[in-house]
Amino acid sequence: MPWSRIVSGIVAIAVAIGMIVLGGWYFTLGFCVIVYLGLLEYFQLVRAKGIMPAAKSTIFVSLLLLITSTISPTLTDAVFPLAGTFICFYLLFQPKMATIADVASSILGLLYGGYLPSYWVRLRVGLDQASLLPAKATASTNLPLKGYWPHSWDLSVLPPGLTATFLAFGCIWAADIGAYFFGKYFGRTRLSSISPKKTVEGAIFGIAGSIAVATAGAWYLDWPSWQLSGVILGALVGIASLLGDLTESLMKRDAGVKDSGQLIPGHGGILDRTDSYVFTAPLVYYFLTLFLPLLPPFL
Repeated sequence: MPWSRIVSGIVAIAVAIGMIVLGGWYFTLGFCVIVYLGLLEYFQLVRAKGIMPAAKSTIFVSLLLLITSTISPTLTDAVFPLAGTFICFYLLFQPKMATIADVASSILGLLYGGYLPSYWVRLRVGLDQASLLPAKATASTNLPLKGYWPHSWDLSVLPPGLTATFLAFGCIWAADIGAYFFGKYFGRTRLSSISPKKTVEGAIFGIAGSIAVATAGAWYLDWPSWQLSGVILGALVGIASLLGDLTESLMKRDAGVKDSGQLIPGHGGILDRTDSYVFTAPLVYYFLTLFLPLLPPFL
């Protein structure tokens, strides 16, 4: 593995951990930068197909969704359709008549680059589920701008948004690393023509890695029915991570490019490194807020 890939990967992980720990507006602003750069790459792929989307408008309302998620997470679901309406309104009154592809690619950009990533902000900043709050948990903010810095690294006393986000990221990292190394050395059966290098063996091992991390986390955090909740969460994250990877590979293949960009040495573009995270956050958020509270304390 090239040193540029290793060093840039370490830097990316360090930045991600810093954002997760600090939370608040620090996490949101960091995510705004990622979303902005990711959407620039996405619209480059779209334009490679001769489509003319409402790029600037879509980027603006996508960032607005992240900001709204920090101020009032429940309001984000109301802003999303309004943002889509604004994009359509903008395209309808352009000098050149817009096409179905122009509208569709813009709305997809809003979903892919704005609405779905907003669930990461809801998870880290807005999660307030009483049944998940440890009895001895510390305050969720102790820095300006709704930020947080732990006085203890005991996961059982950290705010639930922080531990949930760490666990979700850990599952994704386990899935990516497991799929990469196991697929590279033991993969024999091609998973999909969309991404020829991905194998069934790598995908299975990646999902298994995600399940292992989620189950360990559920046990340590004393979640209800931790055996079941850990397996379900790990499987959801592992599968969603794989689907996100394949979706971005499909877009690149359709646009006729190998990487979405060259921003990260040895890794390609922002989309190449964040594709596994796009579909994951909503599943984790609703698993924690809707499904987990319904489980009995023990199996």
